[in-house]
Amino acid sequence: MFDLIYPFEPAPVLPAPTAGNPSAYVPGTEMFPVIKPDGEVVGMASRAYCHSGAKVLHPVVHLHIINRNGELYMQKRSMDKDIQPGRWDTAVGGHVAYGEVLLESLYREAREELGFMDFNPIYLMSYQFESEIELEMVNVFAVVGNFRLEPDNDEVDEGRWWPFAEIEESLGNSVFTPNFEQEFAMIGRQLSALL
Repeated sequence: MFDLIYPFEPAPVLPAPTAGNPSAYVPGTEMFPVIKPDGEVVGMASRAYCHSGAKVLHPVVHLHIINRNGELYMQKRSMDKDIQPGRWDTAVGGHVAYGEVLLESLYREAREELGFMDFNPIYLMSYQFESEIELEMVNVFAVVGNFRLEPDNDEVDEGRWWPFAEIEESLGNSVFTPNFEQEFAMIGRQLSALL
């Protein structure tokens, strides 16, 4: 499984300080690890910088949750989100905070978004996803079971179980995030095979 390799000393803050901007770090700012494709952490940067179009590679985690009826749980992103508000997306998804390893981040995000903590994830893959504003290393996990999920209304507008056939019918109709559609094309068969 892919994971992050942190340096012994804290990584430098990006962007590098300049005469006009002596420090890119403001205490209390959410910081993400900036990585090489192999997971080596080479810097840290704020959420704002990572989403500014600078295209620094930073890790995220996704968790697909499948029930015993063969349905995929999905969340409708809050209208307050800065990226893809109001679109349906992976059950759990979020950025890795600086200092976290992938599983630590996955459990934190699952707890924050769905109150979900009692699960044993299966690692599926890692891949790079690039949008107009960012470059992510997406680390994909899945879990199968009949779980009780409680969406956090600050994070998620709603959540529901989707039959795979309904997902297939809705692809390409601006229902889902582009990231979900790309990812589903890569792992849809793997998800079905877990049943």
